[in-house]
Amino acid sequence: MKVVFHEIFREVYDYDPAAAKGRIDCIYDELKGSYEFIEPLPAAESDLLLVHGQSHVDYVKSRGVIYDVAVFSAGGAILAAELAVRGEPAFALIRPPGHHAGSHSSWGFCWFNNVAIAVEKQRSQGTINKVLIVDIDLHFGDGTKNIFEDNPCVSYYHLHSIDGLKQFLAISKECDLVAVSAGFDMHVKDWGLILETQDYTTIGKMVANHARTFCGGRFFAVLEGGYNHRVLGKNVKALLDGFDLS
Repeated sequence: MKVVFHEIFREVYDYDPAAAKGRIDCIYDELKGSYEFIEPLPAAESDLLLVHGQSHVDYVKSRGVIYDVAVFSAGGAILAAELAVRGEPAFALIRPPGHHAGSHSSWGFCWFNNVAIAVEKQRSQGTINKVLIVDIDLHFGDGTKNIFEDNPCVSYYHLHSIDGLKQFLAISKECDLVAVSAGFDMHVKDWGLILETQDYTTIGKMVANHARTFCGGRFFAVLEGGYNHRVLGKNVKALLDGFDLS
């Protein structure tokens, strides 16, 4: 398991909770020493255009430093997916998040849909075809759902409960890659007040076991939400522990 990270993600690029000072640091500090960190390149404009319209890309460009960080965020997801397709699971410690970004719009602290871009780049290269996207963020990934709603080869699932995830995986055995939109704001000490830290380990084990059984261990995860800095790092580490323990 490698962690994809770039120093630019420490930058406070906006005023929203996803961009807050210290948010990335609390995760980095929890993971350092346990994983190999590798740096991504920024996504090319052609990568962004795999899922976004030109007018949307131009709009984000006009946002200055937000665009500078966002293209590295998309690039981080791309690198994580590339590693996963080669059979090496990866976690992209990136921001801004992406699952609210649609083809022509964005909101909810998101600018480009990192997971969608990474998935479509691999699909466009012919390395994979069928993909499962598991979104464990508190909030529904409307951008991801809308991007792929007419694509029968990409299935999107938003976590409601661990039993629900189990049922989804049980009927989704045909896949070439599993992508996880890894938000942590469903935690009992975050906005959602639902999941315990150990639940993320359970989820990680479920996803990794499924990928290793049905698609050669090809899976990756990218950071989405999660805003309580006191528990965020521990929750991320719990998910990655689950990936490793399966």
